[in-house]
Amino acid sequence: MKRLKVNPQTPEPEVIAQAVEALKQGKLVIFPTETVYGLGADGLNSAAVRRVYEVKGRPFTRPLPLLIEDLAAARRLGRTWPEAAERLGRTFWPGPLTIVVPAASHLPAALTAGGDTVGLRCPDHPVPLALLSGLGKPLAAPSANLSGHPSPTTAAQAARDLAPQVAVVLDGGTTNLGLASTVVDVTHRPFRLLREGSISREQLMQVLEEEVVMAGSNP
Repeated sequence: MKRLKVNPQTPEPEVIAQAVEALKQGKLVIFPTETVYGLGADGLNSAAVRRVYEVKGRPFTRPLPLLIEDLAAARRLGRTWPEAAERLGRTFWPGPLTIVVPAASHLPAALTAGGDTVGLRCPDHPVPLALLSGLGKPLAAPSANLSGHPSPTTAAQAARDLAPQVAVVLDGGTTNLGLASTVVDVTHRPFRLLREGSISREQLMQVLEEEVVMAGSNP
């Protein structure tokens, strides 16, 4: 395992290159985002995706989110691209919002837990954006913690549980928000808020001009 310091504002190309090479080989990388530290794998590599579940101890029934570079990349990963997703992406991306849309057929079944939706997010942080650019593929990237443990805001916290099983840890200091992204499902109406982070239900409804209900509530 390599633990490498990385400038969170202007990531060093030689550092990013080492992490990208590991990702291309199907290995896992820990890296900072604006929310919490992520555990990343090539999102189109089925074996690497399954490794994420194994390392985290995450149930295979829980889909993994994908980090993408921009709206154009996101549209390619949706079987369809709802108008609601377009509105939200244009307003909140790059940023701490994961949008659940119908999944494209070419995505690994492990990524979607055998379901027909996928959560997409464009991060507002130079390090994952540099990784995405170098890899040229989306990153399967849940938080870098053991399932059920708190989401890490430092590389040390992430490495404590996961370091022996990852190839590279990119240490970019403490993350800014320290709070996982808001997750909204726009695949049916009423839209559902699956997790509230720094972007509130009220902010989502203002952009969508429609009701957004909490998951599990009766509309």
